[in-house]
Amino acid sequence: MIIAPTENILQILVVLVLATAAIIITKRDIRSLIKTYALQSLLLAVMALVLFVVTGSLTLLCLAAIILVSKVWIIPLFMGQVYKKLNIKRDTQFHFLSPITALFVSIFIILFVYLSFSTLLSELSRFNPNLFFLGATVGVSILFMGMIVIFSRKQTLTNIVGYLTMENGVVLFSLSLTELPLLIEFLIILDLIMLTLIATILAFGIDSTIEEFHAQLNPFAYSKDGKSQKTLEDER
Repeated sequence: MIIAPTENILQILVVLVLATAAIIITKRDIRSLIKTYALQSLLLAVMALVLFVVTGSLTLLCLAAIILVSKVWIIPLFMGQVYKKLNIKRDTQFHFLSPITALFVSIFIILFVYLSFSTLLSELSRFNPNLFFLGATVGVSILFMGMIVIFSRKQTLTNIVGYLTMENGVVLFSLSLTELPLLIEFLIILDLIMLTLIATILAFGIDSTIEEFHAQLNPFAYSKDGKSQKTLEDER
């Protein structure tokens, strides 16, 4: 059972994690996106440490260590290297939703998840019903908010931040529900995939968007300026 002061600390951390997700949706500066993701991961690591102090579970301590090493240090470091190589300061290209519109959609999603969970998850808490309900609601909401980032932004690096935000939503939901040993293996595998993807971007030197990445992977189908042969023929 979590005592009241500790529960208040955890609730504040959950709200801060949600705030970082909102910042990720609205931010256009690439460096700020990377720093916000690192801060979000740090808050999750602190949550795992607080739960470890309360429960004494070594799984939570291992989870906090993995988050600190991979999501707070290594992945932001790799993304910082990509940021310097690409020399792209801001993400100003959007699909379907502008940042402000995406934020309003996120608010609607949070309300929808809240109303849905209020009838489904009242008896599943391992620690405290109120804390579980808040953490589960915010975790699933962040999962959808990361998805919004992926579908609304064109920059490859921003899309990666969206995927990583979705992963943090899964971590938060799992921390609220129960501590799962399998979650550690899942995080290790997913973080390795993310590192591989970032290293690939660094190696290929993608200029900005997924379309340009596709152009570089298909050098015979595209001209030097990134236009397809079909487009060039049409222009002629």
